[in-house]
Amino acid sequence: MDLLLWITIGFIIIGFVVLTSVKKGMERKLASITANMKEEGSSTKAKSIIWWIVSTTAWGIVSMILISWWFHNHLG
Repeated sequence: MDLLLWITIGFIIIGFVVLTSVKKGMERKLASITANMKEEGSSTKAKSIIWWIVSTTAWGIVSMILISWWFHNHLG
């Protein structure tokens, strides 16, 4: 196997590990925001949730690009 495949597999696995480890914290922040809508810290918690969504989306897009790139190099 080549280096690009190992980079792709490692990127996806590390991303899943980080995603699942941070998921519970984000769920707790969301529950806190919905319970206390007028609280001062809710805007910073909301920003962290938004950044988590953005980073998860970016991770998914980069993963798809890496997989497509690997297939292009080996099947094309």
